[in-house]
Amino acid sequence: MQIHEREVNDVTILDIHGKLTLGEGDELLRDKVNSLVHQGRKKIILNLAEVPYIDSAGLGEIVRTYTTVSRQGGSLKLLNLTKRIQDLLSITKLLTVFETFENEKDAVKSFPANV
Repeated sequence: MQIHEREVNDVTILDIHGKLTLGEGDELLRDKVNSLVHQGRKKIILNLAEVPYIDSAGLGEIVRTYTTVSRQGGSLKLLNLTKRIQDLLSITKLLTVFETFENEKDAVKSFPANV
């Protein structure tokens, strides 16, 4: 798995490529988000368009990163969910927890300007 980081306005977008699974991406995602939060960057979008598969560890890591960012007063949102990921979040009722978006512009605009 690879994570490409980019900034749009004051929002950090993490483009994730590859499977988000135990040992194959969960730790990478955790380290990346912890690093961003320590830098004071608390508006984060996970772009999941290039993630073909998430297992329970990967799903757990998304929940953990969401909690980490929220506890620091920030927010984490999800972008470009594949059908498979959308179904997984729906089955686990996590779709009610996360704000999800289908296009980047709307996701970036959804953050308050002064946080």
